[in-house]
Amino acid sequence: MARLVLKFGGTSVGTIDRIKNVARKVKQEVDAGHEVAVVVSAMSGVTNQLVDYVKQISRLADEREYDAVVASGEQVTSGLLAIALQEIGIPARSWQGWQIPLITDDVHGKARIERIESGDLVARMSTGEVAVVAGFQGVSKDGRIATLGRGGSDTSAVALAAAVQAERCDIYTDVDGVYTTDPRIVTKARKLGRITYEEMLEMASLGAKVLQTRSVEMAMKHRVRVQVLSTFEEAAGSALPGTLVVDEDEIVEQELVSGIAYSRDEAKVTLVGVEDRPGVAAAIFGPLTDAAINVDMIVQNVSEDGTTTDMTFTVTKADLDRTVQVLEGAKDDLKFRRLIADSNVVKVSVIGVGMRSHAGVAQRMFKALADRGINIQVISTSEIKVSVLIAEEYTELALRALHTAYGLDQA
Repeated sequence: MARLVLKFGGTSVGTIDRIKNVARKVKQEVDAGHEVAVVVSAMSGVTNQLVDYVKQISRLADEREYDAVVASGEQVTSGLLAIALQEIGIPARSWQGWQIPLITDDVHGKARIERIESGDLVARMSTGEVAVVAGFQGVSKDGRIATLGRGGSDTSAVALAAAVQAERCDIYTDVDGVYTTDPRIVTKARKLGRITYEEMLEMASLGAKVLQTRSVEMAMKHRVRVQVLSTFEEAAGSALPGTLVVDEDEIVEQELVSGIAYSRDEAKVTLVGVEDRPGVAAAIFGPLTDAAINVDMIVQNVSEDGTTTDMTFTVTKADLDRTVQVLEGAKDDLKFRRLIADSNVVKVSVIGVGMRSHAGVAQRMFKALADRGINIQVISTSEIKVSVLIAEEYTELALRALHTAYGLDQA
């Protein structure tokens, strides 16, 4: 018998029939003798509706009351699933974040979990009762409901799995696992049986939307084995039909490249003719930091005479207008000649822990793109990742070319 945490997202609980389907899946695990806790999101579309209700009253609502409203979607789902389980003979009880309690900091709307006092919940689970936990929410130190931000139910589930020392955390979603790349674009993409925490973290942060980045960080920190699988397959999680996210030691033979991710949420900014002097980078990126704008890829080119430089970097598309506004406002101090903004770009990344012990990974990427006439605008690397910025129109061509170049195509 194992202790499991199962998490079901918004599409998995989007209708009453789907909630009943989730109850049947939970029953399979209970019938197999496992102790089970279930973490649920709000029904698909509900959180957006609740956010819209708030915005109709106030564009800058009190953050504590905002959380009180938007957390209610998960409360409804947890209660409905507990009732559905009871109807098929499974003892179940719903738990809200404050009832566990799941303690967070006081940053409402994007709170971080500080600890989980899981003693009462574990005691109830040990009697055979299924705990149905409202995801996305906890309680702040001042006793108010606090939400964890978009995708927070994944984080709730992994944190709970760590707190109750679960053997595995199964994340049920509308896809049946983690693929080598987006199967909607590359038909030869294949599902991975296992992937390391580090690789999954890179893929999540670089555009793969299977798992929320913070949940992967937490899984890696606490060594929680996570499985990604589909709600809409017949098999339960213990039949292992999905993708396991695990420690590197659990993967016997490492692939050179495990996956290729892409992000369309990129915009490129180039400052032309910046004075080349000590402190210029700090002068550029300091105001952006003060404006809470995150900068990603950075390239600096020095002119032939050594007196000026061109600085190119990327921000999210959502931050582009604000970035331009901040830099134009600081033009007198920065003394650049011209600012060029380009949102017609995409970041493509190859990821794999096998890169640590193999040379030539980046060269293979550059050659595959060059052979198809795709120009690379910016490059960045890490120990297990190579990312390039290219024109958005080449996204599909680049993904297919790289997928083939690294031998990832399904036979």
